[in-house]
Amino acid sequence: MLLNKGFSVFLPQEDAEDAKEEHERQNQEYIFRRCVEGVDGSDLIVAVLDGGDVDSGTAWEIGYAYAKGKPIIGLRTDFRALSNGIVNLMIEVSANALARTEEELMEVMEKFR
Repeated sequence: MLLNKGFSVFLPQEDAEDAKEEHERQNQEYIFRRCVEGVDGSDLIVAVLDGGDVDSGTAWEIGYAYAKGKPIIGLRTDFRALSNGIVNLMIEVSANALARTEEELMEVMEKFR
């Protein structure tokens, strides 16, 4: 979806394991560095927040991006929500915006173009 709209995308589960040999060797340092480089090289972070709780790696990347002053948009299409918020308050407050649909995400992203 984002690629079709002209955005370049770093997707950790694909781009951080770009060398098959590194993945097979489970070179965690390499994968970690690639994820850090991905956040460092991004102008905007879109974090998928679906699931019962935010993925721990995604939570770390959000915190790192927040500390670097990068804008963060959370996307939560999952119908499950916490009783007093959409996601954990530390994630929710870190995000500049939260979207509930792909269409809403695109509307929010246009403001950051």
